[in-house]
Amino acid sequence: MNQIGTEQLRIGTRSSRLACAQAELLKQYLESRHPHLRVSLVKMKTEGDRILDKKLDEIGGKGLFVKELDAALAQGRTDLSVHSLKDMPFEENADYPILGYSKREIPFDALVLRQGFARIDLNQPIGTSSPRRSVQLPNIYPGCQIKSVRGNILTRLEKLDRGEYGALVLAAAGLVRLGLENRISRLFPASEMIPAPGQGILAVQGRRDFDKSLLEDFFDENAKWQALAERSFVRALGGGCASPAAAYAEVNGDEMILMGLVPCEGGAVKTVSRKGKKWEAVRLGAESANACKIS
Repeated sequence: MNQIGTEQLRIGTRSSRLACAQAELLKQYLESRHPHLRVSLVKMKTEGDRILDKKLDEIGGKGLFVKELDAALAQGRTDLSVHSLKDMPFEENADYPILGYSKREIPFDALVLRQGFARIDLNQPIGTSSPRRSVQLPNIYPGCQIKSVRGNILTRLEKLDRGEYGALVLAAAGLVRLGLENRISRLFPASEMIPAPGQGILAVQGRRDFDKSLLEDFFDENAKWQALAERSFVRALGGGCASPAAAYAEVNGDEMILMGLVPCEGGAVKTVSRKGKKWEAVRLGAESANACKIS
């Protein structure tokens, strides 16, 4: 299954429209670079997709989005899995590691308004299921109401346009990959709202012995260093899926600037910024987390 002479290669993906669009990016790459391969998508609905009436931290966290795909790898039903990196647990599965990271799409969060509205209606709640966004939004919109919203992007947009929310905050990358850029009212730069670790990056997961040469040009070196720094920051804090902690790394040449955020009591937040070489990503993330703990 994992040699260059392989005829069939199966990519596991969640069955949502966004997840399939993201997996399709890898499928198209493999088909264009390795025409001898017959590449197919294996779509599955995860427990995290099925349970929509509870918050993620109440039902098991990000692991609910990957365990079915991990099982498919273990059973030999798939050869690779594609995930939004921000949805993956911070501790990797040693048997099915992340093989590499895609080039990053827009990493920032986006404000989405109801159809036909030119500005946010603060008499209605802002919809987000993210604790990280919830602790940062009051600094941008003082006194705003925040209401949880679950479901895929299209379901959330339907709820917004029905008038259940005054606005949504969503990852810009997902909107772009679905061709919904026109729904973006504004982007929140990292100086206003620090993104989730890995936001905008796709992670390709597979067995340890998979021949990564098949994927070499799909992977992006800078995205790797960003992913390692950002995930190292939250991991060092002991954060999980319910953690409001945030991290964003910018890479310029060999240099990296890492911004991190952790919540404090009373609704305040603490931020940290550290510079270093990009190949020091893991250390930079851990040191930034330690600085937050002791400051």
